[in-house]
Amino acid sequence: MNYRFNMKNIETKFHEFNSETGLNSDATISGYASLFGTPDQGGDIVQAGAYAASLRSLAKKGRSVKMLWQHDPCQPIGIWEVVQEDKKGLFVKGRILTDVQAGREALALIEAGAIDGLSIGYRTKRAEKTTAGKRLLHELELWEVSLVTFPMLPEARVEGSEIDAQLANDLAQVIADARRELLA
Repeated sequence: MNYRFNMKNIETKFHEFNSETGLNSDATISGYASLFGTPDQGGDIVQAGAYAASLRSLAKKGRSVKMLWQHDPCQPIGIWEVVQEDKKGLFVKGRILTDVQAGREALALIEAGAIDGLSIGYRTKRAEKTTAGKRLLHELELWEVSLVTFPMLPEARVEGSEIDAQLANDLAQVIADARRELLA
């Protein structure tokens, strides 16, 4: 089976980074940890609004979704500063803490391209089976979003980082300047 349960019945789902890994110079990462309406490799399809009640409950209690390394609760590696649903899915943005050894290691592995996934840890609160054998996930209790080796939802994509956008703008300016010099 492509999803797993641990002793506390927390399910985990994986998400693949693409070549535009959302990582900038201050170790900020961003992207989609879950996409609505897209079947994962285990046949689960998260429905829009599935995280809403959980996110409201966490906010009301002053708690947050944890950033873990490989779903290990003993290895928090950063802080998710934004966890929100939009029309596309569950968007996350946070900082990897480089003062933490596992955070430094995670950052090095991301930069080297050895780690390319995000994964959600949650408990299913409400779901239904389809006639096609898929599972529609209507309500989830979100616990954590981890950096992982193997993603479960390869169609989900991490957005390009802020530093990538700045680099693209700088490169465009250099090309424009070079063109003006050549044509002068």
